[in-house]
Amino acid sequence: MKINPNIKIRDMVGEHIVVMPGAVQTDMTRVIALNDSALLIFNALQGRDFELEDAVRVLTDEYEVSPDVARRDAETVLADMRKNNLLV
Repeated sequence: MKINPNIKIRDMVGEHIVVMPGAVQTDMTRVIALNDSALLIFNALQGRDFELEDAVRVLTDEYEVSPDVARRDAETVLADMRKNNLLV
């Protein structure tokens, strides 16, 4: 999988917000904010093909969590990214 290369992240009032360049209108009812773990995965894996285990490794390298906890969190983050069309 790969993070959509057209996606940009902007810091707006302390929130990390997904920006889709080229959109004529912004639907403010569907603003996507990334938490710290999602932002970490986004930044670490942007621009390259990756697998679930790569996201798990990003989390275990940064946080003191077990691989099982990191896997569950990575699965959740990637499922949310997929649901919101942030992955290609």
